[in-house]
Amino acid sequence: MNDTTFIDLIRHGEPQGGPMFRGSKDDPLSELGWEQMKGAVPEDETWDVVVTSPLRRCCEFAKQVAGERRIPLVTEPQLQEVHFGDWEGLTAAQIESAFGDHLQRFWANPVANTPGGGEALPAFYDRVGAGWRQLLDDQRGKRVLLVCHGGVIRMLLARVLGIPLEQSFSGFAVPYACRSRIRVDRSEHGEFSALLSHTPAVQD
Repeated sequence: MNDTTFIDLIRHGEPQGGPMFRGSKDDPLSELGWEQMKGAVPEDETWDVVVTSPLRRCCEFAKQVAGERRIPLVTEPQLQEVHFGDWEGLTAAQIESAFGDHLQRFWANPVANTPGGGEALPAFYDRVGAGWRQLLDDQRGKRVLLVCHGGVIRMLLARVLGIPLEQSFSGFAVPYACRSRIRVDRSEHGEFSALLSHTPAVQD
């Protein structure tokens, strides 16, 4: 049996408090963040289901989209952002001031330079992969809107495109309200995934 699943990934808009390494820090969207998301998701677009990270900067918008379109909303905890440990809630300048060149080394190779107390990238990759597999199994053959995070999108694109984890945070931009579309085909020959588009509509 042949079937195709389309997943539209969208990163959340700007959260309250502005740019920082918030990871698990649960800030809601700012007013600008709401505008960014509404601009990236036209009212005439349709999906069969909305899947979201449980963090407020994702799930509050996802709930609105699902309610307006009268479609199911699914929360997937495995698709929330990486935990940045000691860097949680800090800006890049604050991290550089407190931790020297650790941030620069993280961008160069995040696998070998986990923030203190943070989630190691291979573990994050595996967690996101498990959430992705659950989504594909549960929503097979549907059109899905997935509202999530920059780190999650990087892990998914690394998986689909075969990008080494060491390059997954520096290989491409994922600004606020950025959208990507992935197509997953299943048949008697196996499962095949392809990136159809990656549109960084809004600059950080």
